[in-house]
Amino acid sequence: MNSCATKQVEMAEQSDRLERLLTRELGECCDGDVEDRVESIESHAATIPSDPEADLAALATLSNDTRYRIARLLSAADEELCVCEISPVVDVSESAISHALSDLREAGLVSRRKDGTWRYYEATARTTALLSALDETRGEV
Repeated sequence: MNSCATKQVEMAEQSDRLERLLTRELGECCDGDVEDRVESIESHAATIPSDPEADLAALATLSNDTRYRIARLLSAADEELCVCEISPVVDVSESAISHALSDLREAGLVSRRKDGTWRYYEATARTTALLSALDETRGEV
């Protein structure tokens, strides 16, 4: 069977499964019900960003314990902090903190301001929103 025929068989099987689901939910189902459901799901799919790399990078960046702790600290501080201020409360070297801050900045989760030889970091609104969403949904299953 060629790939075009295989794809048609797969689509027919998916349509059959969707029809069985809708019959179970609605009691009966017709082609129009299947088409309506597919259109509804497609409208939801249209809200998915076509270029999700920035979103995925932000989530991946927060998946590291050091970066997560720094993001939490900066968000809670609600002000700019220097690496030397972060170091006493994050149990890693200043070098590791600087590297983590660089990753967070690259992902758009912190902003940096230079003042001479000093570098100040602050959580972005996106960081605060992501952490708030995690807080609000913690414990939900």
